Amino acid sequence: MESENILCVKGIKKSFGGVHALKGVDLTIKRGETHCLAGENGCGKSTIIKVISGFYKPDAGSIEVDGKGYPVMTPAEAIKAGIQVIYQDFSVFPNLSVIENLAFNQVLANKKKFVNKKEFRRIAEEAVKKINFDVDLDARVETLPVADKQLIAISRALLDNAKLIIMDEPTTALTKKEVNRLFEIIADLKKSGVTILFVSHKLDEVFEISDSITILRNGENVISCPTSEMTEEKFAYYMTGRHFDTQVEKKTNPDQIGDVVLEAKNLSAPGFENVSFQLRKGEILGVTGQLGSGRTELSLALFGMLKPTGGQILVDGREVKIGSVTAAQKLGIALVPEDRLTEGLFLPQSIMRNNVVSVLDRLANKLGFLSSRKVEEESEKWVKELGVATKDHMLPVQTLSGGNQQKVVLARWLASEPKVLILNGPTVGVDIGAKYDIHNLLRQLAAQGMAILVVSDDTAEVIATCDRAIVMQAGRVTGNLSEKDLNADTLAQAAL
Repeated sequence: MESENILCVKGIKKSFGGVHALKGVDLTIKRGETHCLAGENGCGKSTIIKVISGFYKPDAGSIEVDGKGYPVMTPAEAIKAGIQVIYQDFSVFPNLSVIENLAFNQVLANKKKFVNKKEFRRIAEEAVKKINFDVDLDARVETLPVADKQLIAISRALLDNAKLIIMDEPTTALTKKEVNRLFEIIADLKKSGVTILFVSHKLDEVFEISDSITILRNGENVISCPTSEMTEEKFAYYMTGRHFDTQVEKKTNPDQIGDVVLEAKNLSAPGFENVSFQLRKGEILGVTGQLGSGRTELSLALFGMLKPTGGQILVDGREVKIGSVTAAQKLGIALVPEDRLTEGLFLPQSIMRNNVVSVLDRLANKLGFLSSRKVEEESEKWVKELGVATKDHMLPVQTLSGGNQQKVVLARWLASEPKVLILNGPTVGVDIGAKYDIHNLLRQLAAQGMAILVVSDDTAEVIATCDRAIVMQAGRVTGNLSEKDLNADTLAQAAL
């Protein structure tokens, strides 16, 4: 008799060097459903996935797949049982063709010593056909967009007769259009009998795609229930253990808005052209648009990282030439970059050093020697003000969760006391609690007179935090929306 549950794990425990990552976690997934596994960074989501897929051996607990128990699950047994994991990096070979990425696994599994091109192509065509994926099979994977790489990973999983596909944060690097396409594929997979474990902390996606939800916190179960029994407020509370509204309430006082601090007049650079806007003291202006709209390039041009080809940039009404990052900083402009890991942080260095790196000159004496006391005081001040969750600011910044790393990037630039703060994707990859904290912080900074530019493709984020927004598409401004016009429909219309 076929089991009602495709997966049932009970009492899973796992420790690393005395740190308890999982403290007796249970997870039951019904056959043919989309089950969401949610929780903040560090809650144990990745660890339980690796236990299920046989990558980690649990210290205690049991695993049952399709009614069959596994005292010790190995990666080979997990694949044979129909479990496939699609990680955030998709585990594709960028230097190989689509055909080779799709066919190699099956050829190796069948222990074939000799294969021909026709056999490779037949396997690849069979794989993409299963999800109606239209792609050039001869293309190198590195030349393809992120969404196509993900679909290659899904197609490959289905070749191995996957019964349960685990998708780890599958929408992190996708546009809204690509997310919709992924959700259509997930719906089709369910119809064909494939079960999906969807790992995410994005509230809107969880409610749209999942049939049931399990939430973990600090390596323990918090709740498992049908999605229909969950509300946004409950979801936020179970994720964080804190009560707060899921939307930041905007309370911009018109008297708070001051003179124009930053202005672009018909500004052009590689990636965009003829962009004009004004940013005033005490307001938050959104710049939004889909991937490739030119929003990121605009932020780089304003920070001296991309050379303008035309137009003007004015600071406090005076035309300026921003030819370098140093020039931007001297004008009081700061940029929190899109990719904090490669552009915003020195990962092996301490939290303290990352906090103070932009103000070292201020913390040094006349001879240029740093004052250890001043450095520590400055760092501790920002850890406290931004609520960075750490036991010791001398720990490497890479030990922090994504949300806390983002707070350190913010601290680094806020320490320089900028008049204009540009944030590119301010809450990409951060938890719901950290997202709420960062949004609230932006409102507080605006109330104190800072001019803020939020560059984001997260519609909900723009609506929640911004007073106005400009919308970009294909390098041009296609919408200029006031607060009363700022909603999901108008943003979508302008972006298209």
